[in-house]
Parts: sequence; C-alpha cells; structure tokens
Amino acid sequence: MAWNQTRQIGEIQVTSLTDASFGLDGGAMFGSVPKTLWERVAPADELNRIPLRINPLLIRLGDENVLIETGFWDRGGEKFESIYGLDREETVFRGLDHAGLIPDDIHLVINTHLHFDHAGRNTTALNEPTFPNARYAVQKRELDDARHTHERNRASYVPDTYEPIADAGMFDLIDGEHELRPGVTVLPLPGHNLGQQGVVLRSKGQTLVYVADLVPTLAHAPTPYIMGYDLYPVTTLETRKKYLPQWFEEGALICTPHDPRTAFARLQENPRGGFVAVPDEGQDT
Repeated sequence: MAWNQTRQIGEIQVTSLTDASFGLDGGAMFGSVPKTLWERVAPADELNRIPLRINPLLIRLGDENVLIETGFWDRGGEKFESIYGLDREETVFRGLDHAGLIPDDIHLVINTHLHFDHAGRNTTALNEPTFPNARYAVQKRELDDARHTHERNRASYVPDTYEPIADAGMFDLIDGEHELRPGVTVLPLPGHNLGQQGVVLRSKGQTLVYVADLVPTLAHAPTPYIMGYDLYPVTTLETRKKYLPQWFEEGALICTPHDPRTAFARLQENPRGGFVAVPDEGQDT
C-alpha cells in the first residue's frame, strides 16, 4: 500500500495519506491523447473510468503538523458516489490516527485548490471546520474564482467546503509564491485553473514537490498528457515546461494528488523529450 509511507526531507518529515479511491473518464483525464496510448498506462473499466485516489500529505515541522489537501467530499449522496465509483475504505482520518494524530492536532491546512476532490473534507457534516485549530492556506485568486463560477468549473466547487472556513476567519489568502513556514513554500501552478498552487519543501539540500493537478498521476508526466478538465491547457503546458526541468535538476521527490498506487516518485528524462515519472524506491523513515 502506498499510503502512510514516511520520508525525511532534511529536517522535515513527510507521510503520505489517502482519502478514497475513485474513477474518472479516461478520455477526460488524458485530453487529446488517444485511448490507444493512455490505456497502456491507465487501463479503464467498463465505464471508461481509470482508477484514481486522493492523496493528502502530512508534514511534521518540529511541533507543527501541516496537512496538504483534506480529502474527497463525503456528502454527495448515493448517486454522486456511484458516478465516481467511490471506495472509502481508507480515509484521511484513519491515516492521521495511524500517525498518532486527530484533526485537532493539525496546525496548518494547505489547499492546492478548492475542488471537491481536494478540499472536500475542509468541513464537517455540520458545516464546521474539520481542523478547528488550523489556518487554511489558499491562493486568493482561487477563493475568488470559487465564488464566481461559470459553466466550465461550477460543478467542481462545493461552497459548504470553503465558505464556513471563510466565515470563521480561518483562511490565510496567499497572493503568488510565498514561504508559509521555513522550508515550506507555496507556488502558483496555473493551468488546471488559475488559482492552483503546489507545495515545495526544501531542507538540507533535499526537495519534495506536491505538484497538485499540474501532474495528477505519474502517467501524466509526459508533456502532452494534459487533462481535458484543465481550463487552460496551454497554460498547463507552459507551467510544466517552466518547472519540471527545475525539479528534475534538483532530484526532487514528486508527490501527485491522484496516482492510485504510488506516493513518491522521481522524474526521469524521456528519450522522446520531456520527462516521465517513476516510483521512488527509497526506504521509509
């Protein structure tokens, strides 16, 4: 199992969590890439859905506990869960419990963006903050866009997952690149939407990047493998060309939000150009 693996990035301890397995249409997930190509790396079920997961990340910084992503929305009802083929055997709460923590122990939540599969457990069924002692960090642009939706993105946002956080005054609204804690920086990664951010950890010469939906799974690392869900696919392409070479040169660990099997990966050069992502075989700490 890929969840609850722990790695050390210098002085920063990182643990992979998971919150629900689900499926999305393979054609939508790979955009203009033909099925004859993408199905080699992501076989589809009878409904053309490929397997995915939501993979939060727990970061320990001394006495502080930081959570990247909170999980998949759990109040959509039976039809909603059937559409996405949801399997909730593993949850972010079980992962925290395995790490000896409860939601009250989280000091900072980083929302890469506010779509229901990433920020779905920001709040409880009572529309209260799930992590009552935490600040929630999100790009200001992302909250603005979530509040001013259109036909292409409206279905991705559930106001009950972010408005209670705003009402409680618990959002830290970020404008661009910003170091939240020593060694923990959020970085705008536009393309999927314009307010998306990734998280970069750097400590003692080591680097880890939580890439958000810039690269949703390891199979999406090749340059043209861009989701049909991306609102700005050419921007995604430009963002990839800007940052993937940097992360490759740094030898960064790469964490994707939706890979169904792998928590930690590395970039390798693709003989055909660009990069591929391969599982990292490093040992747990």
